[in-house]
Amino acid sequence: MASDTDTATPEPGRRRAALQAFGSRLVAMFGLLLPAGWRTLGGEATVNRLDADAARQLLTRLVRPTGVRARLFSETGELLGDSEFLSEAGRIHSVLLPPPEAPAAAQAPLTERASDWIARQLSRADRFPEYVERPNPSVRDYPEAASALRGFNASAVRIVADGRLMLSGAVPVQRYKQVLGALVLTRDNRAIAASLRQVRYDMLTIAAAALGITVLLSLYLAGTITQPIVRLARAADEVRLARESRPEIPDLGKRGDEIGDLNDALRSMTDALWQRINTIESFAADVAHELKNPLTSLRSAIEMAARPDLDKERRDRLMVIVMDDINRLNRLISDISDASRLDAELMRGEVKPVDLHGLLADMARHYTISAAQKAGVEVDFRVTANPPFSAHGHDGRYGQVFRNVIDNALSFSPPGSRITVELGREPRGGPFVVTIDDEGPGIPEENLESIFARFYSERPVEHFGQHSGLGLSICRQIMETYGGSIAAINRRAPDGEVLGARFTIRVPAAGSRK
Repeated sequence: MASDTDTATPEPGRRRAALQAFGSRLVAMFGLLLPAGWRTLGGEATVNRLDADAARQLLTRLVRPTGVRARLFSETGELLGDSEFLSEAGRIHSVLLPPPEAPAAAQAPLTERASDWIARQLSRADRFPEYVERPNPSVRDYPEAASALRGFNASAVRIVADGRLMLSGAVPVQRYKQVLGALVLTRDNRAIAASLRQVRYDMLTIAAAALGITVLLSLYLAGTITQPIVRLARAADEVRLARESRPEIPDLGKRGDEIGDLNDALRSMTDALWQRINTIESFAADVAHELKNPLTSLRSAIEMAARPDLDKERRDRLMVIVMDDINRLNRLISDISDASRLDAELMRGEVKPVDLHGLLADMARHYTISAAQKAGVEVDFRVTANPPFSAHGHDGRYGQVFRNVIDNALSFSPPGSRITVELGREPRGGPFVVTIDDEGPGIPEENLESIFARFYSERPVEHFGQHSGLGLSICRQIMETYGGSIAAINRRAPDGEVLGARFTIRVPAAGSRK
């Protein structure tokens, strides 16, 4: 059982428990080895006190090898033996002294003294009573011994003048439940302090190594990750703030890691951004030019019509020109508005499988019934590919492409001619190929590519002003967005005669990559 004096920290507490266990083993050995040393009364085996001489001899033999100091008190509180002073003859006392020139304060290394001081501050050693060596000690000087005489195991911690802790453990010496004395074992905490000090040194060494590794890793990361990211961030800010010149994103693509991928993505994004800016500027310039032409014609016609000497017939003709220019402006503005919204709508539009066969068949029937019939042109639809006819894209936008090309063919086809729409496919699962042939005058060879430019228009006189020149440009933009293409050639007879124009539209099949 523990007494009220048990108020130490966990480390000394465990050491005191070990002392108590050692004392209990000693007491048990007393009972085994000293049966002849017990005094009896009337020849009976009644034991009432210890044999002091036999106890001292046994105490000396058992305790000396352990380095523990043992005190044995009788049941009356008298000190029967102290292992520190038993059998002094023949004992060798070893004390490690500092060098003669070293001051007393330098007996221990500075780090060791600092570690011990910090440990004392953290353990609040000032709460322990002072350990005092008395010339004639008794049970009254050791409360734990008094508790042991009452039959309880007890322990205590005291502090020595040099800062060491003195650990004590006391156990009763009993014979058949009769307390005949108390055994007090005492030992300082130098071994414990040395072990704890070594643990602290090891922990500090590990912490210092971890700190060094952390610092080196931080420097490495700062040089290989942080600095490149800062460079990219500054370059992105320069792009954001640029007005006229084009800042360059640093080329870090050779790194081959995530930062290199980020760099490539930023460079591609910047290139696309500047390309988009250039496209917008070019589009704005083209729009201004195209709007200026009908406005100039409209202004001239109005100025002429305002002349007072102009007769009614000429004024009426001028008013027809004014209305034509107004209609042309209206059509041009509508087409420009559609073209400006097209890019955003293509990016936001849903991509899904499109039935090309059904789309082209319905469109051919529509033109056969309506527009082509009015122009006296026949629209023929042919299929040379095998099903399925599922394409990658959007049916509304593909329908816009096919309508623009067929309308363009109708405007150049003479009455009684034929427009042939054919659906085929390239071998080995390639894209679908839609060809639209007319029997018109064809396209000048030097304009086979420029007809896809914005606002390009070269039509018969009777169709002047009825087209904005944006149709084929929009067709190419749509096809390139979905990963397809559109091109124009002239169909020729064996003798080289132009038989008409052919538009070839390649449409990616569903499930294919762009």
